[in-house]
Amino acid sequence: MKGIKITYWATTGILAIMMVFSAYAYFTDPAVEQGFQHLGFPAYFRIELGIAKLIGAILLVVPLPARIKDWTYAGFAICFVSAFVAHTASGDPVSNRMGPLIFLAVLITSYVTYLKWHKAAVPAV
Repeated sequence: MKGIKITYWATTGILAIMMVFSAYAYFTDPAVEQGFQHLGFPAYFRIELGIAKLIGAILLVVPLPARIKDWTYAGFAICFVSAFVAHTASGDPVSNRMGPLIFLAVLITSYVTYLKWHKAAVPAV
């Protein structure tokens, strides 16, 4: 049980920190803005995605009902899969495509350990 809790918090912390830094870059880094243009996204989408990532990072670490956590995980999964598809469709190198897949694996690990930890904490009815 202790290992599951440690794995959950480690992976969730990595995701939350990465999302906050990612959102910060979305708002401030001209190279990121050029990257969004390269992928064919409108400028406003970068801001929307940055805001969504900040909100999602908060929702991951704050104690909330399971349903809200599930939607947060789903939103990030869609984000990572969409990033992979966008980089692939744009012909980006494999190194640009792998980042979203790596973080998807971290997200899945966080979610699976979240489920195990909370299943063990809540007795069956």
